[in-house]
Amino acid sequence: MTTDNRYQLAELEKEATLGAYGEEIQRDIPQIDMSDYFNRRQTISDELWEAATSIGFFQLVNHGIPQTLTADAFAMSEAFFDLPDAIKAKYPLKPGSNAGWEYKSQVRPSTGTPDQKESYQITLPRMQALWPSGEELFGFKETLLAFERHNWSVAMKVLDCLAERLSFPPGFFTAGHDPDKPEYQSTLRLLHYLGMEEAKPEDFNYWRAGAHSDFDCLTMLHQCEGQGGLQICPGKDVQGDAAQWTDVPPLGHVITCNIGDMLMRWSDDKLLSTLHRVRMPKPGESLGPRYSLAYFAQANMDTILEGLEGKYEAMSAHDYIQMRIGANFSK
Repeated sequence: MTTDNRYQLAELEKEATLGAYGEEIQRDIPQIDMSDYFNRRQTISDELWEAATSIGFFQLVNHGIPQTLTADAFAMSEAFFDLPDAIKAKYPLKPGSNAGWEYKSQVRPSTGTPDQKESYQITLPRMQALWPSGEELFGFKETLLAFERHNWSVAMKVLDCLAERLSFPPGFFTAGHDPDKPEYQSTLRLLHYLGMEEAKPEDFNYWRAGAHSDFDCLTMLHQCEGQGGLQICPGKDVQGDAAQWTDVPPLGHVITCNIGDMLMRWSDDKLLSTLHRVRMPKPGESLGPRYSLAYFAQANMDTILEGLEGKYEAMSAHDYIQMRIGANFSK
């Protein structure tokens, strides 16, 4: 498609066509049982490959992250966003870092308006002076460090299954997402979509999060039951009113996953990055806040993204992420 090169990447040019509401349809979201992983690995690999190459979205059950830890992480997230803005502002999102707190600063190419949310990003090598103190929020760092590492472990199992089908060697993606290196740039993101209890009718014309694809390898999203709004739109060529969107129910202790643009490129487009968005509440749905926790597995800065077929020019994960961040956050 012809572009005006505003965003430099085809992924973002596609996003810019998707501000319309489109059509809503029902689809089945594949659920993949991760239990007994090492004995069932071939079955799990087959199911992941089918989902990643057909819809790009799937849900993990029996994934091994303790439910109590997930509940603690949600409690810490809500407590953080309940802090006064003056305290949260002590830990600001640093430009290009994916670390720290931001408030309504993420602007999607699909809408040109800020998402109606605030977030706090945890990218471990970049967190100096960005953790709330124990006096401000006791147990915050301890809980979220544990939760981050559990998500990394599950993500690497998923990616290792996909690596085998892409003819990459065992442990290929684990080495490319090594958390012990200073170049590690995977991110745990705490998300708070603002409550709509006092909203004016015109406020519902916006999106809680505009249509987009993620710029990582794999996103793992934890949702709270009763706090819906997430929708997906599979397909490579959808635009505007032709887009067909499907609600993803917020199921407790289920991880909703999607392939990101980084992995789609790395796989020479075999694995599909899926568009998604968060719509406003519909009549009869809760107008309260929406909380979610997202882990973005994105390759270390010095990892070179290069598919075996060479469909795309090789580039470092650092350069790719910086281009994406630069187009998605207001200056």
